[in-house]
Parts: sequence; structure tokens; C-alpha cells
Amino acid sequence: MASEPEMTEDLIPEYANPLAYIPATGRIMALDLGTKTIGVAISDGMRYSATPLETIKRTKFTQDAERIIVLIGENQIAAIILGLPLNMDGSEGPRVQSTRAFARNLAQKTALPIAFWDERLSTSAVTRMMIQADLRRDRRAEVVDKLAASYILQGALDRLRL
Repeated sequence: MASEPEMTEDLIPEYANPLAYIPATGRIMALDLGTKTIGVAISDGMRYSATPLETIKRTKFTQDAERIIVLIGENQIAAIILGLPLNMDGSEGPRVQSTRAFARNLAQKTALPIAFWDERLSTSAVTRMMIQADLRRDRRAEVVDKLAASYILQGALDRLRL
């Protein structure tokens, strides 16, 4: 009989498959947490593609969470994926601690499963793509966070299909 994954002190499961608790059906939301904004993306119902949804300008956690909860309801979300900003060597720094704290606080506001997905290089990959598409710098700044959330979500969706 398989045992449950061990829970860390953060009450978020950590194991080889970070998506193990994501339900088999339903739309998924991804969040790319920045210090000033939160990029939001959602999957389609069949979980084939990720679509950038919006960029939330960060204020206080309560207001940020309220907007996320509204988006969850409007889009019938079944699970949340948070981009985990690991250092390039895979170690955890202050931004990871902040992301885990955000997840703990958000878990108090919703019963949806919350999983982490490695987001290393997501913003730089999206930025390179926008530069190649010849997007103006001001336009890039407007959309980079929600596109990074979409990039994170697409990676998770691709993994779920394996």
C-alpha cells in the first residue's frame, strides 16, 4: 500500500511529483508572484493550453487574495499552481520563503489544492520571446507577469499529460 507523501512544516506536500494532488479534471490557475505584481494564467477545460489572464497589482495580501478568489470563482478553477522561484543551483532563497508564506496564507482562504512548480528562467524566457516579437519595452512590462504565469502553467500541463 502506498503511503501519503510527507508533509513539510509548511503544510504543502513535497515529493518527486509536485503535481500529485492536482485533481484529474478541472481548470488550473497559475500564479507568478512578483514583489509588485501577480501574473495570473488559467488552463482550458481540457488542460491542453495555458492562457494569460491578468496581472494583479499587489497591495495587501487580503486584497490580492480577494481578487484571486474572485478569479477562481469566475473561471471554475480546480487547483492552483504557484511558480517557485528557486535559485539557479536549486537552493531556496528569500523569494521561495515568501512564496511559501503566500501559499500558506492563501490555503486559509480556499480549499483548492496548491502546488509549486519550478519557475526558474520563466520570466527571462518570456522576455526573450517578446523581444524577438519586437514588442515595445512598455508593452513588455505590462504583460510579462501574466505571460510568465502562462509559461509556468504550460510546463505543469505538459507534465500532467505524461
